[in-house]
Amino acid sequence: MSHSCRFCSSPLQTVVADLGATPWSNSFLEPTEEAIAREKAFPLKVMVCSECLLVQTTETVPADEIFNADYHYLSSFSTSWLEHSRRYAEKMTERFGLDGASRVVEVASNDGYLLQYFAAKQIPVLGIEPAANAAKIAEDRNVPTHIAFFGRDTANELVGRGIRADLTAANNVLAHVPDIADFVSGFAILLKADGVATFEFPHLLRLIEGIQFDTIYHEHYSYLSLVAVERIFAACGLKVFDVEELPTHGGSLRVYAQPLTGTRAATEGLAKIRADEAKAQLTDMATYVAFGDRIAAVCEGFRAFLRKAKSEGKRVAAYGAAAKGNTFLNVCGVTAADIAFIVDRNDLKQGKLSPGSHIPIHEPARLEAAKPDFVVILPWNLTDEIVNAHSYIRSWGGRFVVAIPEVRVI
Repeated sequence: MSHSCRFCSSPLQTVVADLGATPWSNSFLEPTEEAIAREKAFPLKVMVCSECLLVQTTETVPADEIFNADYHYLSSFSTSWLEHSRRYAEKMTERFGLDGASRVVEVASNDGYLLQYFAAKQIPVLGIEPAANAAKIAEDRNVPTHIAFFGRDTANELVGRGIRADLTAANNVLAHVPDIADFVSGFAILLKADGVATFEFPHLLRLIEGIQFDTIYHEHYSYLSLVAVERIFAACGLKVFDVEELPTHGGSLRVYAQPLTGTRAATEGLAKIRADEAKAQLTDMATYVAFGDRIAAVCEGFRAFLRKAKSEGKRVAAYGAAAKGNTFLNVCGVTAADIAFIVDRNDLKQGKLSPGSHIPIHEPARLEAAKPDFVVILPWNLTDEIVNAHSYIRSWGGRFVVAIPEVRVI
């Protein structure tokens, strides 16, 4: 079957990773036979466009079926992410002189995790969020939230109501939009002439270097390099003037953009990432083909760990029913026969089964009750936070395990 680029419509010819058919990574199941029987799996294949260099899934799962009124991901359950957001608010307020006469708009504002810090400074804010349950939590935090998917239409609607932004934030959402051109164009419409748009997203270069195939899932339609982002932004009315490297999500970029008529000068940070990507040959299709060949070895290493644990009579549990973890478990072929249970702080996930692998999910207190020998940290990007918060497992000899890019027992 032939596929076309979701941005420039060029034919896609180079496969980056073919992970088979998996369920949606945030579609947790009720623990019933009926729910399991109804579960659907969809092809999870990623290709790269040789023209615009956008790495992308070949299938488009309808966004409104994923980010609906019962979306399970809530940003505020990660204390490290809250601290990251607080620091962002401090930095942006100082750098761009934001005050009570400014307006900050966040797209994919989730439960108000970020905008609450601007609101506390008496800076007017507006969240734009398609998941109604997350928007309700944000409103309860006094973060005004417009329930909608963002793009040209939503931006024009807000401008028609007299709303323009001095600063827009879009954290870990650029990869989540099927029509990336419509999405990015909305920022060019919504920004004031001297406004700034920031975007944070996992850096494709780090995904490739760290064999982070578990960050591939249906909700992530795109996997982003700076070279691809600059091409897309330029076609949609924005130009990048600064880039920062962040440790979040296994290695991310924070890209600063302005309207094409903006006068902010390009920074050394922008030049550095351009050079890093050139050195890594991200314009060479062979770079992407080589990545796919490394995935099987990671999965086999983890399965070997599970086989050894089972042969020694050890009990294995997991921490964090994260989307990346669900991709990892399904691609590796792991089930409840291998991992007894998963714990997660999010009470919306507790009492359910993980998609595909059907492992039961419980509250973190289950660790102390069950005393597993190993606890696999599925959201490996939060390893330090999780280890520090649950160091008590050492009291019965329990050990933490990270499996990406290779098995490491902590």
